[in-house]
Amino acid sequence: MKSRTIITVLGKDQKGIIAKVCTYLSDNGINILDINQTIVNGFFNMMMIVDMKDVEKDFSVINSELDELGKSIGVKVEAQREDIFDMMHRI
Repeated sequence: MKSRTIITVLGKDQKGIIAKVCTYLSDNGINILDINQTIVNGFFNMMMIVDMKDVEKDFSVINSELDELGKSIGVKVEAQREDIFDMMHRI
């Protein structure tokens, strides 16, 4: 099973989005492999590739907690396993 996951964050820009998301990831043993973020017309967009091989929680729990974190800071946070992401974006 692949351990890489794609995490996306989208919403109105505000202070602390990156800090809160990255703190959650670190607290749960999730390693950030690559990160890209942009702000366009006041909207924040971030895509991360993370390694979840050392995570003890089930993927569904991580996904649910990221969703709740996003709601608490006013952004949409989604996590998709790399293999599923690849299949959805195959031409």
